[in-house]
Amino acid sequence: MRDLFRFLFRIRSTLLFLLLMVLAYGWALGGNEHHRSRAIGSASTAIGTLYTWRSELTAYTGLRGENDRLARANAELMMRGRGNYAPVTARFVAFHDTVQEQQYAYLAARTVNSTVHRQRNTLTLDKGLQAGVAPDMGVIGDHGIVGVVRQVGPRFCVAASVLDPDLNTSVQLKRTGHFGLLSWDTGDPYTASVVDIAKHAPVAVGDTLVTRGGDGIFPAGIDVGVVTRVIDDPASNYRTIRLRLTEDLGRSGHVYIVKDLHRLERDTLEARTQAP
Repeated sequence: MRDLFRFLFRIRSTLLFLLLMVLAYGWALGGNEHHRSRAIGSASTAIGTLYTWRSELTAYTGLRGENDRLARANAELMMRGRGNYAPVTARFVAFHDTVQEQQYAYLAARTVNSTVHRQRNTLTLDKGLQAGVAPDMGVIGDHGIVGVVRQVGPRFCVAASVLDPDLNTSVQLKRTGHFGLLSWDTGDPYTASVVDIAKHAPVAVGDTLVTRGGDGIFPAGIDVGVVTRVIDDPASNYRTIRLRLTEDLGRSGHVYIVKDLHRLERDTLEARTQAP
């Protein structure tokens, strides 16, 4: 306490000056309506600025939660698309309509780690067994295909990226329906190739390639890339197409894990057919 009194005694001149300034400021405001209104306006501006800063800071810290909410909402909207439903007219009698049932379900996930410059690239997603993820489920982004789930843990999974030479997905030309296999053989994270396209298939620079579907991994019609070059080999009956991928695989963000609800039945039947 003694030290406090000594400190106050040393700054007595400063304290007296501040006291007199406050008194003078109060008398000026009390005796002049113009000064009072200006002071109130300045105080309101300062308080408003502080509230704005607080609001912007709160909004910024809440962006991640808002992005997660929007991703879940987008996944729900994707499941309502007609391409995710298969006709079931064999089970029901339909009048002037086609009865359909859902074939694909989507789960929003977030990329927590990824590579693009390795020989075989992968993505780590924040969804696993607890969320219903299983191997061989497709992964798509807002603009195209991303990869296929390979390893699954309780809370995370690892997917083989499209930038993996071993990931050969069946794709087709959106304009003509001619199909081939997607192959990453360019070493460039933004481009890939499509092989086994028949030479009689009309292909032009600017054509769009989409997933063919039917493999239990991707729905049909998901964007893959845009043709940038057509290569004809005189010694082959097939041509090679270079394309620019529509999905930026070097960008971390939200993706969607695709579950084919009919895959188990189809795989079981095919296994029985192939059994000796």
